[in-house]
Amino acid sequence: MSKKIKLLSIGIIAVALLASCAPVTCPQNCDSQRLMNVSGNGQVTLVPDIAYINIGVRTEADDVSTALNGNTAQAADISDKFAAMGVEEKDIRTTSFNVYPRQKYDTKGEVSETTYVVENTIYVTVRDLTQLGKLLDTAVKAGANNIYGISFDVEDKTAAVEQARDLAIQDARAKAESIAAAAGVSLGELQTINVYSSGGAKPYPVGRDVGMEMAYAEVPVSAGTLVITVEASLIYEIK
Repeated sequence: MSKKIKLLSIGIIAVALLASCAPVTCPQNCDSQRLMNVSGNGQVTLVPDIAYINIGVRTEADDVSTALNGNTAQAADISDKFAAMGVEEKDIRTTSFNVYPRQKYDTKGEVSETTYVVENTIYVTVRDLTQLGKLLDTAVKAGANNIYGISFDVEDKTAAVEQARDLAIQDARAKAESIAAAAGVSLGELQTINVYSSGGAKPYPVGRDVGMEMAYAEVPVSAGTLVITVEASLIYEIK
């Protein structure tokens, strides 16, 4: 390498080092800006007006066709009975469908019997909660083997979320004003605001094999209440 090239390389390295050591400028004068970060909470309680249930139909037979036909007939019977009780067709749909062999083994570890299992899960939206207990009872009597769970919800939570958001922001601002007064300072411009909401469908612990103990009695179910929660985070400038 020539002497001229060496000097040029040294010069480039020196410029790079100087650039890396240069002070970082803050376009908003952040070194002199004093900030306060506060958070607030807003909650609105609602009574659920809708429910979602997963109903399982399981059949087993010596051949696939028999298992499939039996399962299809039971699922159709449940759907027909639900329709007769006022559940709309769009609110009844299949979410999973499984077919698999089940083998039994003898003492030597060899397959002694093979049967075929068909499992069908029906997802039902219930808009009339006064019918929920009767619907579950009807499903069990029509051949449902499992109730995998019930979730309660509010179909339209828009107004409740907005109300909870306003309450959260008011709560955060009140805290900021209280802290500023106690510290002997005043609040400046609001710099940033972030809101986070929660409060979805509320599960009801029913998921189990319903068995025969539920087959002849209407199932009592209470929807309870649903709480919509919104958190607000505000950052103010301090004067």
